[in-house]
Amino acid sequence: MIKSMTGYGSAQLENDSLGISVEVKSLNSKYLDTVIKLPRVFFDKEIEVKKIASKKLERGKIAVNISYEHKDSEEARITFNEKLLKSYYKKVKKIATDIDAPSDGLLKLVMEFPGVMRTEETKDKLQDHWNRVKDLILEAIIKCEEFRVAEGTTLKNKLVVYVDKIETYLSKVDKIDPTRTEAIKNRLQKHMMEIEGNEKFDPNRFEQEMVYYIEKLDISEEKVRLKTHLDYFLEILNENESQGKKLSFLSQEMGREINTIGSKANDAEIQKLVVGMKDELEKIKEQLQNIL
Repeated sequence: MIKSMTGYGSAQLENDSLGISVEVKSLNSKYLDTVIKLPRVFFDKEIEVKKIASKKLERGKIAVNISYEHKDSEEARITFNEKLLKSYYKKVKKIATDIDAPSDGLLKLVMEFPGVMRTEETKDKLQDHWNRVKDLILEAIIKCEEFRVAEGTTLKNKLVVYVDKIETYLSKVDKIDPTRTEAIKNRLQKHMMEIEGNEKFDPNRFEQEMVYYIEKLDISEEKVRLKTHLDYFLEILNENESQGKKLSFLSQEMGREINTIGSKANDAEIQKLVVGMKDELEKIKEQLQNIL
């Protein structure tokens, strides 16, 4: 099963006393890179959230955004750090006066500064709320995973098309190759007949050179290896686990065989087919960047 590293999931809870929203976004990345945005009341839970996300999402650039509102004023008590509030307000008002800026709304602005306002709740109630947040985090992650699987199916279908096209080009190379080899042999025999009369001609040495030359132009092994790589690539696509790194490595091996066929073939028609194979391989590599 192929999984994309691109995904999105969200979960919400809304009632008379609580408003909680969780969003999980995932983009492609070589490593796991997790960014957590938590409300102040749960600032100490970042490591716990990262562990939950890394266990489920494995790899990618992950963003977890959590918003939390406690609506029940009888259970939640708001306190202010008056000393800090006055200090912030005095400094901001001075700056506003110095630059001749309007001072309307300064108090509201300062109230949002870190550490000015705190919401105090009972420890048990806060833990209960955190448990609900965790449930929503897991729900959002599951939806993100479902998104990844759906995207992975689309990517898989594209990859199969690209591999099929490479196989089509390879089959055409296979049909042309015998004619190419025969033409090379005929040219060599013609040259041999032209120089046989030369008294310095060494037939044994010439035969050795001819065998070496033909072997150097032979692409039989490369064709077999490329076909094997293509078959294995499709096999990996159908495995239960997504294996983007293995597919990337295999695409590199496919590239080596295609390049070698191009360099050894010495044939204009085969070169055109090699260009087509390279084009499809580039499409494969581009899609693999987003596979888990």
